[in-house]
Amino acid sequence: MKGTNRRLSGIITAAVILALIIAIYTAGALLPDQALRADFSQKTLPPSLQHPFGTDYLGRDMFIRTVKGLSLSLSVGTIASIISAVIALIIGVTAALGKGAIDHAVNWFIDLFMSVPHTVLLILISIALARGAAGLLIGIAVTHWTSLARIIRAEVLQIRFQQFVLASRRFGKSPLWIARQHVLPHVLPQFFVGLILLFPHAIMHESGLTFLGFGMPPEQPAIGIILSEAMRYISSGAWWLAFFPGLSLVILVILIEQLGSTVRRLVEPRQAQL
Repeated sequence: MKGTNRRLSGIITAAVILALIIAIYTAGALLPDQALRADFSQKTLPPSLQHPFGTDYLGRDMFIRTVKGLSLSLSVGTIASIISAVIALIIGVTAALGKGAIDHAVNWFIDLFMSVPHTVLLILISIALARGAAGLLIGIAVTHWTSLARIIRAEVLQIRFQQFVLASRRFGKSPLWIARQHVLPHVLPQFFVGLILLFPHAIMHESGLTFLGFGMPPEQPAIGIILSEAMRYISSGAWWLAFFPGLSLVILVILIEQLGSTVRRLVEPRQAQL
């Protein structure tokens, strides 16, 4: 009964967090671009009831800019995380089910990627692709799969010598059939949890690179651009230009991490009892 209550509580928690994240994304996507029009009569106003996050140096509402920036971060994080997770799934399964030489080659490839700091590698990819949004997206997607690939590889190695897998081999089933029927159903929970947990890293790297000028173009209301612009005005007392967007980004990352942790407890029976 106690375990059931914890599981129900976890489901409710995950549903509430997911609803909040979807609401943030939807609100930002539905807000018209006209809402970001400059109004110099309202520039650099502190937080108030009319402008909860204040206004910026062009008189734009910071609450609207922050919501649209979070929505943009969620879009980039979603696409990049899905691509990265699929790469991890393919490479992890291939390494575990392949011959020894393939496994060693994949492990060497993973070690090579992990030996280069993410930020440096992301900057190099962004520069190579002309510092655009496409370069940012590709950079995040191709650099965040390594840890998840190792987890999936370890999971596959645990089941490749199980009796049901060995029996399928004796009956002449192909490696592709074994992977589809036995391996994928076993690793899908880890895949989906890993996919969710990739989100915070993708969002933080998107904001960080955009802050440094390697991501979105300046006209986009990305959180990194907002924070970069705010650095010029903090010394003049406009603290709200950085405080509210930065705090909102941190809260969003915490929500996604909590969602991933909750889903992991739900899909892993041992974790669900803790």
